[in-house]
Amino acid sequence: MALMHRRKLLKEIDPERIKSAIQAAEKRTSGEIRVSVSQFFWGRVRPVAERTFRRLGMTATKDRNGILFFIVPSRRRFVVLGDEGIHAKVGQEFWDALTADLSGEFKQGRFQDGLLKAIADVGEKLATHFPYDPRTDKNELPDDIDFGRNH
Repeated sequence: MALMHRRKLLKEIDPERIKSAIQAAEKRTSGEIRVSVSQFFWGRVRPVAERTFRRLGMTATKDRNGILFFIVPSRRRFVVLGDEGIHAKVGQEFWDALTADLSGEFKQGRFQDGLLKAIADVGEKLATHFPYDPRTDKNELPDDIDFGRNH
């Protein structure tokens, strides 16, 4: 069953649509959004997500306002991590609600739609607390999906 979900997720997700959604969200904010899709690994998911967060340079943004969607299709697990700058503004309730919404979408098999909605939601929240300023903002991190080794 997990393999079926992995195949469906990887088949359903269009990297260009995800990249476009990230770019659209980031046009409203100085925040940075990344998506990483991991290969299978043994062990706990959150520590690997945290290592991926650091590997992708998410802690190096000027305002510490990066958000990572770390997805492990073969394990049917995901983690959403926000850096300290955004976490201080939104609090744990935001992350809990976002995770619950995304989990519900994934359980219904709506992988891409769920991810697109979640990216829009975090973009909106980032825009509220870290608005885009065309004079000073630069894209600090790539917008492509990361398919690298995460452990």
